[in-house]
Amino acid sequence: MNDTCELAQIYFIPSCACWVHTCVMEGCPFVSLFSVALLCSVVNSLKTPEHALHRCPEPNEVVFVIQSQKNKYHAEQAEKKRQELFHQAVSLKKESTVVCLHELTDYDGNWSILPALPHLSVLCGNRCSWFFFMEEVTMVKIQTLLRVLSRFDAEKEWFLGSPLYDDESSIIHHYAFSDDPSSFQYPDFGAGWALSKALLQRLAKQVNDNPPKSDFTIDLKHEIALYIWGQGSGPALSPVPEFCVKPHSTADMEKCATTITTHLPDCGDPVRTEDVFVAVKTCEKFHTERIPVVKQTWAQDAVYLEYYSDTADSSIPTVDLGVPNTDRGHCGKTFAILERFLSGAVSPSDWLLIVDDDTLISLPRLKKLLSCYDPREPVSLGERYGYGLIQNGYSYITGGGGMVFSRAAVGRLLSSGCRCYSDDAPDDMVLGMCMNTLGLPVTHSPLFHQARPDDYPKAYLARQPQISFHKHWNVNPGEMYRQWLLDPVDQRETVTETATETRYDKEEL
Repeated sequence: MNDTCELAQIYFIPSCACWVHTCVMEGCPFVSLFSVALLCSVVNSLKTPEHALHRCPEPNEVVFVIQSQKNKYHAEQAEKKRQELFHQAVSLKKESTVVCLHELTDYDGNWSILPALPHLSVLCGNRCSWFFFMEEVTMVKIQTLLRVLSRFDAEKEWFLGSPLYDDESSIIHHYAFSDDPSSFQYPDFGAGWALSKALLQRLAKQVNDNPPKSDFTIDLKHEIALYIWGQGSGPALSPVPEFCVKPHSTADMEKCATTITTHLPDCGDPVRTEDVFVAVKTCEKFHTERIPVVKQTWAQDAVYLEYYSDTADSSIPTVDLGVPNTDRGHCGKTFAILERFLSGAVSPSDWLLIVDDDTLISLPRLKKLLSCYDPREPVSLGERYGYGLIQNGYSYITGGGGMVFSRAAVGRLLSSGCRCYSDDAPDDMVLGMCMNTLGLPVTHSPLFHQARPDDYPKAYLARQPQISFHKHWNVNPGEMYRQWLLDPVDQRETVTETATETRYDKEEL
């Protein structure tokens, strides 16, 4: 482009149906337009219908949907993101529509996307062309995003994203596509994903007319992709390289329409070690198999920790809560732990962490994350699952990845009178039902995991530090901990508390 250009403009050339940036030089605008038309004719002669350039959408034709949460910290982060998007739109002298998903309606289950689609479809009438979904950690360059979207016809069904795929068949995906797990791609929510108007409107009608029958929401990004694909009746995910997770160079960064924050949230100093009380659920048959793994790995970073079993064993030591062991559910044991936490029998810590004896967790990373939350509020934190969300169900923190409760949350829960319907009821789901009845949200963190690292895409896990994993099946748990959860020595806080019944010195452990 000529250096003497004084005014940048955008021309639409109907004959080649593309937007082209050009410049109007003083005294020679027709030469510029002729050059643009010639360029467009060349471009059109080379492109295929699939990659044809379409009219670049305006910012107000894209509905930005932030997959936000009700918790105070997350609501504030979502609002900051909304203001960032507004600011970008204003700099382009345009308006934009930004929706925080937790504000869309009063229904807490909108995070599972499908219940929200009918509401989103009527949000802006015929004006909208695209719906762009993003997390609070997603960074968006609107101008670049609009250029990317111009490659696709919003009147057709498009499902766009940064692709993930399973490295091996996974239990959390019910071993789908076991013959070739990598053949099915689903979006990395952190990089953002988009639905064309045509696709979202069809899905919204489908949800209204024929609600899906699935009971559980486990890995939403995979389940959304399956629902959209519909056994081949709908579109598969179309990879968009400009939806970036971790750019490898400055040049890559310049091409990206989106990027993602890949470090742990920074809300100040980590909470103190003594502010977290750790409860490990175990039973006699696992005393010699699993407890040594806990002690040799993450328990060394705990000050207040108790092992709860069906048998008192002074060599560990364990605490017998008087609740018979059950093969599943463990609801009776979990509620006994909640009551003990408030009873004065243990340290009056701000936070309660309940884990299984085959959970591996990074307590230093957890303490850093907890600095973002207020223990005076009823906080329930971990990996969020859902049950019956399309039919006004409830959300819950799945137990295997670790359940974190503020002291305020435990107090609200127990004072409500909500209890197990049987000792072997699923504790995490009962807790979710109780929280739902009380109107208390459960807060999701993608850093907690119900399964092993092998059950998740390696690229997904590698993008940022993780907090927990679950299960020792077919893995070396010590090696798994060292690879995924152990920080370098210079990043770790030394535990120096004196050992008592619930305090343990590192050497003693």
